Amino acid sequence: MEDRNNAGLYLELLNADADEYRRNRAAELVGLTGVERVSLWANLKPGRQELPMKVPDGTLLAVAEVTDDFRAPAAPTTATAFHFTRYPRPSQGCLTAAPTRGLLLVWISPKRPELAQALRDWADFIHLRHIAAAGVEGYTEITPYENVAGGDPRFMHLYEMDSSDPEATYQAMPRRVADRLGGQASAAYAEWADLSRAGGHIVYCNTFRLIG
Repeated sequence: MEDRNNAGLYLELLNADADEYRRNRAAELVGLTGVERVSLWANLKPGRQELPMKVPDGTLLAVAEVTDDFRAPAAPTTATAFHFTRYPRPSQGCLTAAPTRGLLLVWISPKRPELAQALRDWADFIHLRHIAAAGVEGYTEITPYENVAGGDPRFMHLYEMDSSDPEATYQAMPRRVADRLGGQASAAYAEWADLSRAGGHIVYCNTFRLIG
C-alpha cells in the first residue's frame, strides 16, 4: 500500500480462512470495476478489550484499493464492510523504502453529526499530527478517510507500518507521544488522547499483519 495514492479503500472485516477467502471472495473483488489490488491482513488481537468496540471483530481484514469509479458490492452476511474515500487533507508521517507490513485501523465518529468537522480538525491538527511528529519507530504513513455512505463510522485513520511487530509498535506509540507533550499528566497529552473532548467516539481499533 505504501507505493500508491489510492482514491479510496473498500474493507471487509470477518472471521474467515485466509486461503479460502483468497480463492473465492478476493478473486471476486479483484474482478470488480475500480479495484486495483486486494490485500489480506491477520488480526493481531481479535476481541480487543481495552477500547470500546461498536462493531463485531474479525480474524481477517481484506483491503481493496479502489478508484473513483468503484461501487461497493453486497458484502458477505458475516462481514463488517465499508467503502472509504480519501479525506481532502494530506497523509502525515514519514515514507520509507520498506514495504507496509502492518496496519493500525481506527474508525471514529462524531457523537452528533454537527460535530463532524470539529472532530476531523482535532484528528488532523492534534491527534495525528503529534503521532507523526513523535517519530514512532515502525510507523510510516497515516492517512485520513471518510465513509462514502456517511453514518457510523464517519472517519477512518489508516496507519501503515513497516514494523515486523505491529502490535508492539502500536503499544509504544502513546509513550512516545507523552514524552513529546510533557508526560501523561500534562494538559497537552489529555487534549491529544481524549477523543470525547473533541466530540467523538471510537467505533473500532485494531492492529493487523500482512499475510498476502
